[in-house]
Amino acid sequence: MSEIMSEETAPIDPWLLAKLVCPVTRTPLRWDAARQALVSDAAGLAYPVRDGVPVLVVREAIALS
Repeated sequence: MSEIMSEETAPIDPWLLAKLVCPVTRTPLRWDAARQALVSDAAGLAYPVRDGVPVLVVREAIALS
């Protein structure tokens, strides 16, 4: 399994997930099944996925605690 995916499969095509990066840091994103979001560990942000579409807009991101 890809290192950017968690144990639960993301609702996003693995090919696409491997190409997506954080719009702030340009680092890879990982799927967080509990949050139903793509997480940027470098930026400390979680980007929501709505109806299978990642919302990579900084103002829509949720800050991680």
